[in-house]
Amino acid sequence: MSERILVHEMEIPIRWGDMDAMGHVNNTVYFRYMEQVRISWFDALGVETNVSAVGPLIVNARCTFMRELTYPGTVLVRQYTVAQEIGRSSFETYVDMTRTDDAQVLYAQGAAKTVWVDYRKRKSTPLPDDVRRMLVTPFAR
Repeated sequence: MSERILVHEMEIPIRWGDMDAMGHVNNTVYFRYMEQVRISWFDALGVETNVSAVGPLIVNARCTFMRELTYPGTVLVRQYTVAQEIGRSSFETYVDMTRTDDAQVLYAQGAAKTVWVDYRKRKSTPLPDDVRRMLVTPFAR
């Protein structure tokens, strides 16, 4: 993989209800964490989802679980893009999840493919130039 660009990060508190009967965060919640960082990134950039216009649509998401997250704690979710992987209408985002109290340990890694679509036509559409720019703009802390 080419060089990753950190485009967004956020801290998400682990809630007691995120845990399952096995005593750790349920695997489906990791996808919620990835969704939350992606939506927060879109919000920070002013990207709106308007079903009568064009915008992002997730077509694939995956996660590799390395270590169990447990309550209490806070997850640090960092999202990346790779400039060389930006296509005509799609891009991939990558996510690393650590804990704020254990930032050197990688708990999970994930990714999602986003396609820019015309919601009414239900077809892909070229990425707007401003979106292309945001995909390679490093996160400002």
